[in-house]
Amino acid sequence: MNFLHLNIGSNKNRRINIRLALNKLKSNFTDITVSSIFESPAEGFVGSNFYNVGVNAKTKNNINEVVGILHDIENSLGRDRSLPKFSSRIIDLDLVLYNDAIDEDLKVPRRDILKYAFVLAPLAELNPEDIHPQKGISFLNLWEEFQSNKDFELNQYNIDKLFG
Repeated sequence: MNFLHLNIGSNKNRRINIRLALNKLKSNFTDITVSSIFESPAEGFVGSNFYNVGVNAKTKNNINEVVGILHDIENSLGRDRSLPKFSSRIIDLDLVLYNDAIDEDLKVPRRDILKYAFVLAPLAELNPEDIHPQKGISFLNLWEEFQSNKDFELNQYNIDKLFG
């Protein structure tokens, strides 16, 4: 079985779209574990705040099949790929980690791990002792370093209380 860490983001009908995405992930992958919800301002454009959730999962699918499944889920939920990169999103599903794979073409591991609190925080919450495949540092240590060196706004909520 292959280990995945995904990031789900939405700033349009956030609760509904994240819940729908989680349900679709549960029908495509196994051993699903979900982080807290992390709310952050839009990055690179003016827009509503995003909810982001980290998801650990397992699959027999190879990395290319996983990317295809994620795109299919986004499309089924109404993702408009013609919009600019930095714009509001109904849903955004990013493959953050696939085992310890390093794949520049598929952007795995996601460079966003080291750039954005809303990607690193849920990753560190679910996988504190796991090691970044390129940096050789645990995600918890990366998160602690990030918190001491970056200025960011991030609110954390219990997913069960928001989606209860």
